[in-house]
Amino acid sequence: MGGKISPALLELHRLNHLVLSYNDFGGTRIPEFIGSIRALQLLDLSYSNFSGVVPPQLGNLTQLQTLDLGGNYGIRSGNLYWLSHLSSLSRLVLDHMNTSEDANSLWLHQVLSFPSLDTLSIGSCGITDITFERGLARVNSSTSSSLTTLDLSSNKLTSSTTLQWLLFNTSASLAYIGLSGNQFSGPIPDAFEKLFFLESLYLHDNMFEGQIPKSLGNLSLVDLDLSHNDMGGRLEDLFASASSKLMSSLYSLTLSHNHFTGSVPNLGKFQALTWLFLDNNKLITVETPTAGLSKLEHLDVSHNSLQGTLSETYFIGLSNLRYLDLSFNRLKLEFSKNWIPSFKSRLIYLANCKIGPSFHEWVQTQRGYVVNLDISNAGISDEAPQWLWNMSLGYLNLSHNQITGTIPDLSSTSIGIVDAGYNNLSGTVPSISPLIWVLQLSQNMFSGTINSLCPYAYCRISWLDLSNNQLTGTLPSDLRNMQASEILNVNYNNLSGEIPHSLGSLSKLKTIHLRGNGFYGELPSTLQGCPLLQQIDIGGNKLTGTIPPWLGEKYTDLAFLSLRQNRFYGVIPLEICDLTQIQVLDLSRNNLTGKIPECFDRFTALVDKNKTTTTKIEVRTVATDGYIDYAFVQWKGEESMYTNTLGLLKLIDLSSNRLVGSIPESFSSLKGLISLNLSRNSLTGRIIRGIGNMDMLEAVDLSRNQLSGEIPLGLGQLHFLAVLVLVNNNLTGEMPSSPTLQGFDPFLYAGNVGLCGLPLPLCPQDSLAPSSHTNNEETDDGLSFMQDFAISMAFGFIFGFWAVVGPLLLKRSWRIAFFNFWNVVGDWLYVTIAVFFKNFTRGC
Repeated sequence: MGGKISPALLELHRLNHLVLSYNDFGGTRIPEFIGSIRALQLLDLSYSNFSGVVPPQLGNLTQLQTLDLGGNYGIRSGNLYWLSHLSSLSRLVLDHMNTSEDANSLWLHQVLSFPSLDTLSIGSCGITDITFERGLARVNSSTSSSLTTLDLSSNKLTSSTTLQWLLFNTSASLAYIGLSGNQFSGPIPDAFEKLFFLESLYLHDNMFEGQIPKSLGNLSLVDLDLSHNDMGGRLEDLFASASSKLMSSLYSLTLSHNHFTGSVPNLGKFQALTWLFLDNNKLITVETPTAGLSKLEHLDVSHNSLQGTLSETYFIGLSNLRYLDLSFNRLKLEFSKNWIPSFKSRLIYLANCKIGPSFHEWVQTQRGYVVNLDISNAGISDEAPQWLWNMSLGYLNLSHNQITGTIPDLSSTSIGIVDAGYNNLSGTVPSISPLIWVLQLSQNMFSGTINSLCPYAYCRISWLDLSNNQLTGTLPSDLRNMQASEILNVNYNNLSGEIPHSLGSLSKLKTIHLRGNGFYGELPSTLQGCPLLQQIDIGGNKLTGTIPPWLGEKYTDLAFLSLRQNRFYGVIPLEICDLTQIQVLDLSRNNLTGKIPECFDRFTALVDKNKTTTTKIEVRTVATDGYIDYAFVQWKGEESMYTNTLGLLKLIDLSSNRLVGSIPESFSSLKGLISLNLSRNSLTGRIIRGIGNMDMLEAVDLSRNQLSGEIPLGLGQLHFLAVLVLVNNNLTGEMPSSPTLQGFDPFLYAGNVGLCGLPLPLCPQDSLAPSSHTNNEETDDGLSFMQDFAISMAFGFIFGFWAVVGPLLLKRSWRIAFFNFWNVVGDWLYVTIAVFFKNFTRGC
């Protein structure tokens, strides 16, 4: 429902309940006349897209027991003095209301004074320590005795004093405390012993440190969430101090993303435990089986340092297990071949667990139940069984194993995500169903064509990665049935033909990888229909034509462009300078001519040294963490692959073309540039004076041009410079006095006849003849040294000769043994050589 709220409601004199929640009133203000419906006891306007200041006329509704304005993200508090008139309130919800305009008033104190207040939810209201403490400073132990629910989550609370006041001064009847998403730090106060009725405690997403307070072990908690903090200590100590009340009541325990150490303890006595999340800690062992946890449905111990072997005995009694995540540990799973687990899990994640070399048969017992299955990097070197593809999975990850065999036709399956990359699979790429979102088959041995990849009128595939296989033929000529595509990667195959014009119909495309194939022809102009592109890598093909100006005009988000090693010709268009977000521009190894444009200083991302981009593309799936883009870049003379650090790389490579003219002075504005390669062109003029301003440069290659003049002083002031190649230019003059420049190999300056000074030979003005007096002294010293050296050599030779020959002349037995030894050596050499030649002639 939308539109306007009619004032005709005023005619309903006995109206005591008004619920308009979950509608859309288009950002309009809450009508003031609602404050005149005096009989109202319940007013619920939550999640209805109201905005503006809440009308103070609502303070006239003195009979209100419930006021819910939560979820209206555009509303502001104004002055909340009117709340003091609503003393009959038992439930007040103001979530997402901006209260910063009234941060210094006592409205919180006034609300907490209401004798019947049961629920106060003021999450995401921008409340600070000042607002909170001004209220609690006036609250005595008898105030708000009826309060059972207090939610202050996602505010701006930081002070430990605020937390202590909360625990010591609010109602002992509290059953729910929500303080998540604030900025509390330090240890959690051990002050929960008076909160006898506390059932739910949410302190996650803060910066708490230290151990879990022991007083929590004496409560009857149902839900405890301390995740995403900096807490630590031995986990088994917490469970050892738990009371029988906690053992019988605890339903959900979430300690994820902390620093807990030790073991996953024996939890068999926690008979009500249903959700257990211990992931992303520093646990190292699993000591005992989980027998007794018959109600456990969710078990997540992923991303720890767990080691050892788990057998089927660990899972005895877990008949209700629906979610199992043991991934990213060092566990080995050894189950008997005929084991049939008692559970029927929907989600099974075993990445990095050692399962292989064979597939576990028990997995197929989950058919019809399991939806997500991850057995990546599990040491499997078996052939993919047929039953694996018949399990009606939604998500299957087999990547980073050594699995062999083929993948059957998937065109009639319900699977949504298939990741089988980095295996030894072969055969043809299977046809896919219209339900598949992700198909990742890179780094295998697939062959054949992909013309019939998607045989339906519409396929919702968003992520297609077939790179590093042995595919042949062309890309499908009609790609219009893949309108949801965001990622297309066919790098390093044997594909050929022209890039299909229909590729331009994929308007959601964010990255194109066609590198290392045999594509030819010109870039189709229809690619202008892909305005969201962030990365284009078409290097290593046979593409021709000029660089189209629309490359710079259409792609406002393009961060990576590689046309490397093709056959493009003509000038670099000025429009290329409109790529303000470009971080990697690689036009090397083409036939480009003309001058380098003067406008490269419009590359905003290269001007700003602090600018970085993310290489992660979010794919709309629940089972993947997103696509981490990567690229191949010529870096310091070698082709390297960048993934997670790609967003930090800033590079321009125009090498191996036929560019002329001088290096534009505008390059000096590129203060964020890390690598510059202009080698193997016909550039003339001087190295730009402002190169010293490019203080992030790590690699500079200007070799094999016709640059002249002196090396600028600024080049020696680049603190991060690790690679400098100036070979084969016409540079002259003395090398700047710089430890950086003088530390490079002289070979890197070779071919510059007029260049001198360290590390090259000294310049003429530095090699003047020293005085004759000095020469005479040096000559005398040299002659004296040579005489001493000759005498030492003579004595050494005479002593060494007689030390060996003398005993042979004087002692007959030594002489006989010496010559017998050489006779034996001679015989051995003769036999060895004779046998070798005989074998050699026989082999011929």
